Amino acid sequence: MSVRPALSLPPIYRLYALVTRLFARQIANHAVKKLQDAGVSPTRAQERLGHATLPRPTGKLVWIHAVSVGEFQSILGLLPTLIKQAADTTILVTTTTATAAKLAETRLPERCLHQYSPLDTAKATQRFLTHWHPDMAVFVESEIWPRQIVNLGDRGIPLALINARLSEKSIKSWSRFPRLAKALLSRFSLVLCQTQKTATALTNLGANPVNVSVTQDLKISSDPLPVDENQRDLLASEFGQRPLWLASSTHPGEEELVASAHKQFQAQEDDALLVLLPRHPERGDAIATMLKSRGWTVAQRSKSENPNRDTEIYLADTLGETGLFYSLAPQAFIGGSFVPVGGHNPFEPAHFNCAILHGPLYANFAQAYADLDGIWAARQVDTADQLGHALLELHASNDLETMQKSAYAYVTKGAEIRKDVSVKLLALLHNAVN
Repeated sequence: MSVRPALSLPPIYRLYALVTRLFARQIANHAVKKLQDAGVSPTRAQERLGHATLPRPTGKLVWIHAVSVGEFQSILGLLPTLIKQAADTTILVTTTTATAAKLAETRLPERCLHQYSPLDTAKATQRFLTHWHPDMAVFVESEIWPRQIVNLGDRGIPLALINARLSEKSIKSWSRFPRLAKALLSRFSLVLCQTQKTATALTNLGANPVNVSVTQDLKISSDPLPVDENQRDLLASEFGQRPLWLASSTHPGEEELVASAHKQFQAQEDDALLVLLPRHPERGDAIATMLKSRGWTVAQRSKSENPNRDTEIYLADTLGETGLFYSLAPQAFIGGSFVPVGGHNPFEPAHFNCAILHGPLYANFAQAYADLDGIWAARQVDTADQLGHALLELHASNDLETMQKSAYAYVTKGAEIRKDVSVKLLALLHNAVN
């Protein structure tokens, strides 16, 4: 890792700072309301304004900002290693979403705290940094917040970007402001990228090439999602030998498509069961209403409705049980890929020997799906009809087992990624406090 003087900030940064200062109240009101609408208490929602609800522990503190569920889960495996190797260190994990915060309540290890991330406004950032004064800050994936980056640099706090990922759209957007991009990226002491493409883009935009390296996608090395074995045994008994498949992390517009594919599956396997797991469980009631209006027999998990022989679709609209359903399904369609969301994590089902199906819109996991498709661990389907055809084809062939084994083999080789990232972060922390 190399340190070089941070570049001066161009006028566009001063304009950004002015606009976010002038509209700070509106930005704050929107962020707080969004959390409260998701059931977050008014007190905790104020964390978005930099008002801490926990005291700062003594000793060193590392701040890791992980945005939402996907980013949060990608860093979970890192935390025990960092805690074990860095004595007298606490890790503060921040997220912006209530869903990720709920996962943090149950899955953060000891010596780890959670708060909602501060807004990139002057007062919120100042309050946050003054209270927590971290010894190191770590942003995950594509979090590049100008004021926070500048303020961290002004306070002499080393900053890392890990599991970095930039879409084509983001690259083009930052390329429109080359001086700003270069000034901000020059303030990162360490940049660890998912792909060489992102590493090249960030270097071209101004990151110090000495500090940039490719570690691959940290999600590959994530631990398997938790599974309640008692619930697994209970559901396995209720599902019996019925042909079963899972549609996971679906978004609005996708439930209708996977239901259509299930109809095609049912045409040849009349007792087939679809387990439908929406990305946002709070949509469960609306999804159930839509499906029932179309004639489907639905059992809704959030209402403790157990599936029986008449159930055609089991709506798994609960939080924190994704691993449970991956462990039961031989094949899984991963949502966010029939609609322009960018796709979702394919490594989670791979840990459970799932054959993976996905739509064509997966920009956020382009390298992952290219790799998995290339080794026959995953398969792209462009329409509901193709999805239904693939389900039937795999169900009746040896290809299902081939895909399952390939998917599992891929993720079990990812342990070195976590080790590589943790070693580099610990080195940066060591340099920061010595």
